[in-house]
Amino acid sequence: MTKLRSILAAGALLGALATPALAQEAVINGTWVDAEGTSFTFRLCGDGTELCGVLNDIQGASRTPENLQFVNQQVVVAEQTAPGKWEGTINYGGSSAGAKVTLVANDAVKITGCQLGILCQSITFYKAS
Repeated sequence: MTKLRSILAAGALLGALATPALAQEAVINGTWVDAEGTSFTFRLCGDGTELCGVLNDIQGASRTPENLQFVNQQVVVAEQTAPGKWEGTINYGGSSAGAKVTLVANDAVKITGCQLGILCQSITFYKAS
């Protein structure tokens, strides 16, 4: 009986610890827009911890014929590295770069793309829906 209580207590503790992570992960699902109007739709995919991102629209200086070819395409694929953090790749303009996607708040996500591991750019997107 004591062993059963220990197992149940351990299960309850693990469940309590997992709940905040699951709640945070669910926030990533939806549409995100940057200050110029470029937008992505992110959703958990694969086993439920991977991140898939579809480019919905491009605005500003990045709105080129080359980049417009990627509108409505999945351009981000990333694996979860911690609660609210994913690392993978982003495809744009015919190139692929390393990408990090990080929830920085319930309504803000930062996407950092790096080529050659040193040429990096970060853009913050805000939850639209």
